[in-house]
Amino acid sequence: MIFNKDCIYMFAAGFLLDLIIGDPEGIFHIVRLMGGEISILEKLLYRKGRPFQEFLRGLILVVICLLSVTALSFFLLYFISKLSRIAGVIFGALLSWQCLAIKCLKVSSMKVYDALKREDGLSGARKELSMIVGRDTEKLDRAGIIRAAVESVAESSSDGIIAPMFYLSLFGPVGAVVYKTVNTLDSMIGYRNERYEYFGKAAARLDDVLNFIPSRLAALFMTAAAFIHSGFSGRNAFRIWISDRNILKSPNAGQTEAAASGALELKLAGPAYYKGVLSDKPFIGAEFERDSVPGDIKRINTLMYLSSFLAFLTGLFFSIPTICN
Repeated sequence: MIFNKDCIYMFAAGFLLDLIIGDPEGIFHIVRLMGGEISILEKLLYRKGRPFQEFLRGLILVVICLLSVTALSFFLLYFISKLSRIAGVIFGALLSWQCLAIKCLKVSSMKVYDALKREDGLSGARKELSMIVGRDTEKLDRAGIIRAAVESVAESSSDGIIAPMFYLSLFGPVGAVVYKTVNTLDSMIGYRNERYEYFGKAAARLDDVLNFIPSRLAALFMTAAAFIHSGFSGRNAFRIWISDRNILKSPNAGQTEAAASGALELKLAGPAYYKGVLSDKPFIGAEFERDSVPGDIKRINTLMYLSSFLAFLTGLFFSIPTICN
C-alpha cells in the first residue's frame, strides 16, 4: 500500500459512509464513470468476426479500462494527498465508499419485499426484481421472486461488499477501484451469449480470478454470522456450503448462495430463464422443501449485514500493526 495507515482510515470511513448514506442518486459516481467508458469502448471496438479476433478486441477493452481508471484514481489520490493529508483521506474515503454496496443492496432487495406487500403484488415485485437480477422475471411466481431476491443478496454480498473490502484492506482505495472496474466489465460484457461469448471472455475470466478468494471468504463470514445469530442455522450453512458450493458453472457464485441456503434452510438456484433461454441450473440446498416467504428477504439482509461487519472487523484487526507504526 502507498499511504500506510491513511488507507485504514479511508477504509473505515468509506465503510461507515456506505452504511449510513448508501448510494445516493444524482452525484458523481466512479462506477457510473466506468460504465460510461465501457459503453463507449464497446461501440468502438466490437466487431463480429473470428473468435480470436473478438477475444482480442475484448482484451484491448479490458486493458484500456483498467489502465485509465487505475491511473486516474491513483494519481488523483496521490496528488491530493501530497497537497493535504486530510484532503487525501477524505478523497480516499469517498473512493472506498463508492466501491461498496451494503445499504444499496438492502434498499434494492427490500423494494421487492415492499412490493409483495402492496396491492399490485407480483407485478410490482417482478419490476423491482428486474432491477437487481439478470434473469427474466415476467413469469416468476411469488416463491420464485423471493428466492431470486435472496440469491441476489447472497451473491452480491461477495462481489459488492466482501471482495471490495478485501482489496481495500490489501491495496487501499486504488485496489478496490481496480477490482470494481473488473467487476463492472464482467457485469456489462461478461455474458456467455452470441455477442459476448468471445468478446467478453477476458473480462469474465479476470473477474473469476479476482473473486476466487473473496467469494470463499464471504461464504466463511456468512457461515460465521449464521453461527452467531440464533435466527439462522450455522451448522446447515457450513454443511451446504461444503456440499453444494461448486455445483453451479460459475466457480464463485455458488459459494455464498450455498452458505445462505443452509443458513436460511431454503432451496435456492434451480432452472431460470435468461433473455428467453432456459438455463437448467441445479438446485442448491435441494433438501429444504419449505416454501419461501417475504420474510426471507429480510433475513438474508440481516445475514448480509452481519457478514459485512465481521469482514470489516477482520480487516481492521489485520491492519492494527499498520495503524500502530
